[in-house]
Amino acid sequence: MIRFLEPLWLLALVPVLAVAAVYVIRQLRRRSYAVRFTNVALLEKVAPKGLGTRRHLAAGAFLLMLVTLASAMARPATDAKQPLERATVMIAIDVSLSMQASDVAPTRIEAAKEAAKEFVKTLPDSYNIGLVSFAKSANVLVSPSKDKAAVTQAIDGLQLAEATATGEAVFTCLGAIQSVPSDGASGPPPARIVLLSDGYRTAGRPIEDAATSASQANVPVSTIAFGTDQGRVEIQGQSQPVPVDRKSLQTLAETTRGHYYEAASLSQLKQVYQDMGSSIGFKTVPREITQWYVGVGLLFAFAAAGMSLLWTSRLP
Repeated sequence: MIRFLEPLWLLALVPVLAVAAVYVIRQLRRRSYAVRFTNVALLEKVAPKGLGTRRHLAAGAFLLMLVTLASAMARPATDAKQPLERATVMIAIDVSLSMQASDVAPTRIEAAKEAAKEFVKTLPDSYNIGLVSFAKSANVLVSPSKDKAAVTQAIDGLQLAEATATGEAVFTCLGAIQSVPSDGASGPPPARIVLLSDGYRTAGRPIEDAATSASQANVPVSTIAFGTDQGRVEIQGQSQPVPVDRKSLQTLAETTRGHYYEAASLSQLKQVYQDMGSSIGFKTVPREITQWYVGVGLLFAFAAAGMSLLWTSRLP
């Protein structure tokens, strides 16, 4: 089906229709003028037998050329289906105050940022990538898309806040994955969650509930622990210990069939998505065919010129 990307330009057909109307009126007037001659013999001498209906062919081809070129200005297009990979990776980063501890140089949060950005670089360009930050609550900062630059920019802009809602982070990631369009494919997209954190859950739904939901959705959660048992941060003027909850992070990964890391290298992180699989959907995109309209218009122009030169020895 043909549609026009800029239909307002179809107004260019108005002057073409006006030219066609003028041509028809002129032909009708010419006929009425000719019948005024009552002497048929004299009429044949004054106006000998001409081209007949052939004289309209060149004009018709010329008008069709104008119609085609005027329509081309509206950018005609047809719908084309483009394959679209639906595989999705969600990155969840802990932005609780404990992440400012400096037991991991330069700080836990800066180390997590760098690890997340390097991980984004390794992901195939065809994958959807999303970003969630979590402290007292979890928020989608970047919805799943193929825009790596947007994810990297959002990671650089992370700000710390109070509390740690690890379970909510997983639930929020699952919700974001469900928002990926089906695009004609069946079932949910293959997906993974990578969660970077250090501390104990202090807010939101339990991690165990989140692990159960992720398992039921067949979405493995891989966790990366940042920090040491000696980590401390200063909160409201007091130095407080912030040990790492390795057990909860490891249990979350194992329950959902993900991977648990304490100091993950990029080669190890590739394990997160190397067996994820693929799900191809399709999105409809316009395929512009203006050049075909211009080509057809030129053919009509050549036809009009050829007929006119052949029968009248002049251009229309």
